[in-house]
Amino acid sequence: MEANWTLFPHIGLRSPNLTNTTVSLQENFEIDLEDTNWILTSSFIIFTMQTGFGMLESGCVSIKNEANIMMKNLADISLGGLTYWIFGYGLSFGQGTWSNPFVGVGDFLLDPPVGDALMGPVFASFLFQLSFATTATTIVSGAMAERCNFKAYCVFSLLNTIVYCVPAGWVWGEHGFLNKLGAVDIAGSGPVHLIGGSSAFASALMLGPRLGRYARGTAPLPMGNPVNAVMGTFVLWWGWLAFNSGSTYGVSGAKWQYAARAAVMTMMGSFGGGCFGIFYTMIKNKGRAEVMEMINSVLGALVSVTAGCFLYRAWESLVIGMIGAAIANGSAILFDKMRIDDPVSASAVHGACGLWGVLAVGLFADNPIPMETTNGRSGLFKGGGWYLLGVQALTGVCLAAWGALVTMALLWLIDRALPIRMDPYNELLGADLTEHRIRHGQVGVSRAVSALRPFHRSNSIEEVGGIGVNTGHSLIVDKLQEAKRKNKTSPTPKLQNYTNNAFEGDNSGQTFKSNGILNKRPGNPENDLHRALDSMAQEINEAKPKNENEKKGEEEKTNAGGKRLPEDIKGKKFKDLSVTELEELGEINASQDRFRYRYTEDDYRDDISRSNTANVNLKWIN
Repeated sequence: MEANWTLFPHIGLRSPNLTNTTVSLQENFEIDLEDTNWILTSSFIIFTMQTGFGMLESGCVSIKNEANIMMKNLADISLGGLTYWIFGYGLSFGQGTWSNPFVGVGDFLLDPPVGDALMGPVFASFLFQLSFATTATTIVSGAMAERCNFKAYCVFSLLNTIVYCVPAGWVWGEHGFLNKLGAVDIAGSGPVHLIGGSSAFASALMLGPRLGRYARGTAPLPMGNPVNAVMGTFVLWWGWLAFNSGSTYGVSGAKWQYAARAAVMTMMGSFGGGCFGIFYTMIKNKGRAEVMEMINSVLGALVSVTAGCFLYRAWESLVIGMIGAAIANGSAILFDKMRIDDPVSASAVHGACGLWGVLAVGLFADNPIPMETTNGRSGLFKGGGWYLLGVQALTGVCLAAWGALVTMALLWLIDRALPIRMDPYNELLGADLTEHRIRHGQVGVSRAVSALRPFHRSNSIEEVGGIGVNTGHSLIVDKLQEAKRKNKTSPTPKLQNYTNNAFEGDNSGQTFKSNGILNKRPGNPENDLHRALDSMAQEINEAKPKNENEKKGEEEKTNAGGKRLPEDIKGKKFKDLSVTELEELGEINASQDRFRYRYTEDDYRDDISRSNTANVNLKWIN
């Protein structure tokens, strides 16, 4: 096997000496050892774009949905990657007997055996295409943010490979009808971004806007974390260099020159988009720069220059990037006016700019001699006539139509089995809480729970702890405060009030009790704080939740004797009370937010009686 590598230095793998192989590579995948290294490295970098997409999307949505959008990106890679291995790669590049101009057949469940001369190149090619496939899928998650059922989205992510893999074969596969006509797309403005953007547009159209999104006009909603969104843009910027320069499929022969050119033209295009974005947002907002407008400008430029990343001159890349930035921001405004709610402008940036990127090849492309990327043709502005522009226009129409229509059909079918739009109750509370049991602070969840409680069961939601809160420490602190308060009124206090010398031990020589082998603190003898902790240790470790009968008995005692306000609580403002003090008042559960009122059936009946409504269809749910 090792000796075989000496047979084809920089001439590709189509060698007459290598006929014993179970997998046939596409002609543009003819790669040698150095090319394989380049492809693998580029693939690894492209996968970091998933981090960029996740940070960008989570930064654009409200805080109560930021973890949900990251979970969707995980699902895209895991589920979408699996189906791409099962059938996606074969539908794009399969060279079986049944392959035709519209779909490839063959190379399903790709797994060339040891000893196959093309095992390494095949796996490298598959990994590179896999990184493209998962990128196309994850574009859609941003357009569906904050209102898509996570379980239904997982099904969509599993099947969405079909949306990408078939048109990718049209453009890049030897069997593809667009490829045979001479369509040119080096790094995926069409098969990746136009497909992803049109699919995002269809998803946003099918799901409808978020609740209340356009109640106060079309102005964008506040971003959950603008810094994360910008950081995600930088990560995408980095990944785009591998995305474009890696699409030369190697560095052998003349490929290395065009790989370098692709990287520089990628940067030039982004410079054009960034510069346009700065002037655009400053002028539009009277001297203030909006974060999303800058992000859309840079990403729109990157998408636009991708299809012909090494076919342009530097000034042409600048112009293409500027036009792409203008299209991205203009499309975002237009789609909002159409009530197409896309929280991260995925349909505008990737869809509209992807279409422009495909058309730009037909206008500005050079013939990259000696490579055969354009089949010897040039763009309209380079004296190549109208043919290439016509093929590129046809490519754009075919890809956009396929992405939108197939996505609509797929979502409709999934919705028949599993509702893909979130229930209003879950949407108001946020997917982080309802789908993943993560409660953020200061995001309005408590108000939503209180407002929705008469209509929906909410016990399981209210019991979720706050994110990043050590409930064990909170319990200790509450009990220490309770012990301190009770000592003030007790005639025979068991513990002294804590002083500044509380941690100065006596000479008893005892150490703090601990069940952990390593949790010993020699030289720190027992003091008032230790005695307090030891006195509550058994209660904490052996505490059991009260059953319904015990709770009911306590409530009856309280109702019979009336509520008695402890002396040390009198005169305190409600907001100044500790969780333990609130719990003693019998109105707030210590595990809940301190401002949440325990809404009971009696309160519900009182609301009904005061509303003078004779017939009420809504029943109380405990």
